[in-house]
Amino acid sequence: MPDVQARGVENAFKLTKVGVTGVTKPVSVKRPGRAVTLTATFDVFVDLPAHQRGSHLSRNLEAIGEVVDDSVRDPVPGLEDLAATIARSLLDRHAYATRSHVRVTADYFLEKTTPMGRRSLERYGLVAEADGDRGGSPEVRRRIGVRVVGMTACPCAMETIREETGETGPLPTITHNQRNITTLVLEEPEGHGVEADDLVAIVESSMSAPTFEILKRPDEGRLVRLAHENPRFVEDVVREVLSRLVKTYARLPDGVSVSVRSESEESIHKHNAVAERVTTLGELRA
Repeated sequence: MPDVQARGVENAFKLTKVGVTGVTKPVSVKRPGRAVTLTATFDVFVDLPAHQRGSHLSRNLEAIGEVVDDSVRDPVPGLEDLAATIARSLLDRHAYATRSHVRVTADYFLEKTTPMGRRSLERYGLVAEADGDRGGSPEVRRRIGVRVVGMTACPCAMETIREETGETGPLPTITHNQRNITTLVLEEPEGHGVEADDLVAIVESSMSAPTFEILKRPDEGRLVRLAHENPRFVEDVVREVLSRLVKTYARLPDGVSVSVRSESEESIHKHNAVAERVTTLGELRA
């Protein structure tokens, strides 16, 4: 059959990414002492040279399918490892490509304890990425990350109300709250391991307070007080995550990339507040 994708094209421009998104598959992951099955969504891409009209998209689905099917029989150590394997497979299947990119997302549940001691399974988001570079060193770079939903309490409104009322007592004064969504993605170099549970703990402890699916009234009161005792701007959340990262991962090399993005969904405004830092551990240590 004719290879239509391989034909030349009049507007001969190189394309950075061509691929497929939203491919959903079950993935088996085995961590120390436990195994979990995740419903994962895959976005995979390769670059396209100027002389190539189209990318062979079915090869992307084959790369995902074969690697994921193997994971059902032989669980992978992490989503980032799965993403790295797919990134290599994409370069093998697309001889014309020089780079590949894979992004995997999945819901993830951890058992948490509410302020009053109630146990609850709470939902978090996992993010895994891999970038392949034909001839690069290393050929594939992996990243693992988490998406955490918590809450923040506004320090500015709190201080304004304190000034207006003249409150000087030990209890925090009233302020408005935001639902905060923070995403942290950390590069995982070869020979080093990063636990998603640790990343969740770093992010969640950097907010004013965590959130929970089920809260009885005593839990609600304790949680609101906890948030008001720890008021934070969205900027404070990002800086606290960065500080905890530097302390937690002192063993990782300076060149490790870090991305932190925090967004607070405002309760008294029609807009949201966002803060972000993309950097390396070396820059943070300096």
